[in-house]
Amino acid sequence: MSFRNIHHALIIRSPVARGSIKEIKYPKLPSSYSLITAEQIPGKNQLADFSIPVLAGKNLMYIGEPVAILTGPELSKLEELLSKIELDVEEEKPVFSYPSEAQGEGFPEGQTPILADVLVSRNISAGDPDKIFGEAKKVVSGAYSTGIQEHWYSETHGAVAEPASSVRHGQISGKAKKPTAPEPVFLAGKDNDNRENLRIYTATQWPHHVKRSVAGVLGLDSETVTVNPTLVSFHLDGKIWYPSLVACHAALAAWISGSPVMLMLTKVEDFLYSPKRNGAEIEISSALGEKGEILCSKLQVKLNLGAEAVFEDEIMDHTCLGALGVYNHRSFKISGAGMRTNIPPQGPMAGFGLSQGFFAAERHISRIADALGQDPAEWRKNNFLDKNQTLGTGTALKDPPPLAELIDTVAAMSDYHRKWASYELLRNRRRGQKINFIGEPLRGIGISTAYQGNGFLNKIDAVNNCTVELTLEKDGSLEIKTSLISSGTGYIVNWQNMAQKILGVDPALIRLTNDTKKAPDSGPGTLSRNIGVLTRLVELCCNAILKQRFRDPLPITVKRSSRPIKDPGWVQEKIVDHEAFARPGWGAVVVEIEIDSVSLEPAIRGVWFAADGGKILSQHRASLALRTGITTALGWTCREKLYYRDGKIPYALYQGYNFYAPAEIPPITVDFIPNENSSPKGIGDLPFCCVPAAYVQAVSQALDYPFEKIPLGTQDIWDTGKIDKPGSAI
Repeated sequence: MSFRNIHHALIIRSPVARGSIKEIKYPKLPSSYSLITAEQIPGKNQLADFSIPVLAGKNLMYIGEPVAILTGPELSKLEELLSKIELDVEEEKPVFSYPSEAQGEGFPEGQTPILADVLVSRNISAGDPDKIFGEAKKVVSGAYSTGIQEHWYSETHGAVAEPASSVRHGQISGKAKKPTAPEPVFLAGKDNDNRENLRIYTATQWPHHVKRSVAGVLGLDSETVTVNPTLVSFHLDGKIWYPSLVACHAALAAWISGSPVMLMLTKVEDFLYSPKRNGAEIEISSALGEKGEILCSKLQVKLNLGAEAVFEDEIMDHTCLGALGVYNHRSFKISGAGMRTNIPPQGPMAGFGLSQGFFAAERHISRIADALGQDPAEWRKNNFLDKNQTLGTGTALKDPPPLAELIDTVAAMSDYHRKWASYELLRNRRRGQKINFIGEPLRGIGISTAYQGNGFLNKIDAVNNCTVELTLEKDGSLEIKTSLISSGTGYIVNWQNMAQKILGVDPALIRLTNDTKKAPDSGPGTLSRNIGVLTRLVELCCNAILKQRFRDPLPITVKRSSRPIKDPGWVQEKIVDHEAFARPGWGAVVVEIEIDSVSLEPAIRGVWFAADGGKILSQHRASLALRTGITTALGWTCREKLYYRDGKIPYALYQGYNFYAPAEIPPITVDFIPNENSSPKGIGDLPFCCVPAAYVQAVSQALDYPFEKIPLGTQDIWDTGKIDKPGSAI
């Protein structure tokens, strides 16, 4: 994007994980260059709906936290000035992990360790778990952990803020003065509804959140801020809330300088300081009946949410729900805690914690089947939930779960039952012996199932309400107005086809309007709300226009909104967001691996995935979404090693971040079970809920060792102590 007299901006970041700012030391700045701190914010120093500060005031909470903004006309000069700026800080003892019995280790004698704050907690129970466990004759337990993951989108976070031409505070040099918010600017020849003080361009999944955040920071009426969402592309939910923070930085610089400002993070900066998939540790113990059925389960859930709370209730509830899996537990007890630690705020990635929970649930179920000597696929078919049974939240399933059909489908596609029996026979033969790779290859196969909702669990007014507006013009064109945009053009193509079928409108005459001045607030584009909520509203609008078009003159404008329905359950103010979990999407996967005798790396021989996505609007788009998700889920499972060390991601991990190149992607087969009678369901997050557990189960069978974490690498295989002279067969 290009603007006349555009300025640039760079972010000055905290060098410590926890502490306080004593002084910002900077050289004399040339004319038109300025340094902006929290003191210059004219409005509220906080994002809308969250406790995230736009700029750190005095206290520092994580390495990389934005402290100040350096802005000016030449980017190279800004980089030179940035290198001369120093932060004088008083460092404090940070917290990086969960509290534990070993929390005091490593501290000097007499010094009390600092425990992590609890941002969100859950204590949920059904039945009498303590009594059942006291009488149980067989208990299976495991501790399962998932690491963080980078979203790794093609374009880094960035924003352009363009103030209205008559909004000028004058060029400044040195530390900026706190501006006062002017009266709204009224554009020439326009009515009061078209007033505008600032226009923002940014790639965001939630345009109206950007709008409200920028308006709040600048102390403006939100109607005077317009957000033009740019192409989001493949994002994995990495652009829900963080673009709002970047947009606020650009807007603040533009508001103070009076010039358009572009702020683009570098790839390194984005990688190190942007949100990641939060880490999770989940312990599950299950008391079993005489036939191996689950009588009761106890779960302990620990989440590392970083320095600030972002969707903390949603992430916690999704994780707890996923940790129960798709099975009938009869009785359960869940204890959950989401911790505040001194790493960047963690957040959603391809879902809000459901995948972390499902990894624990599915690994636990495979361990139960192993303990009973049963085929994990058959155990699952005998113990999953059925129609009219309820999920852990109390939501009743309105359709029979198609898990038996999905399991049979992937089993037939992969020849699962024959392979599992063969690999299990070889596993039992090797039991108790060290592996030397002489003889038969080490192979394993795993299976996993999961479901995915189509919306939020908690009642949050800012995210639950969704509105769409359609206008059929006199010239026969159709305008679809919604702020909820998707990655790429897939959804607009689906809507064009739908409008052509219902209204007979030429797809070439159908256009999408998504800027926040014209488009209504449709909430955030996540949790498959595009397909599960928005598509249904577009269809309702088309049918409403069809009823009016032959009795009312054109243009005809129809607006439809969707409101969440309250439903009792253990989720705080739980809702059914358009039957978000009453009619979820379902999936099952089989993964087969073979351990390489030299590298010890599990080579994936095949991935077979079957899904129930309701009515599939585009077979090609749905298949592509699943294939992309499977590849990315495999990266999280076995290749994308990422962690914080002393509050910062080591630079070497950025340099060697290892995700699948196209030529390395293993064979993937995707199929859908027919379900034309159901509305479209979300399926894009299913691979993250299914694939990791199936992969780890396959490796566990091959090595006869119960792995319980991801990412799972060759070092983890070596650390089992089961390998004897790797490569001796060469």
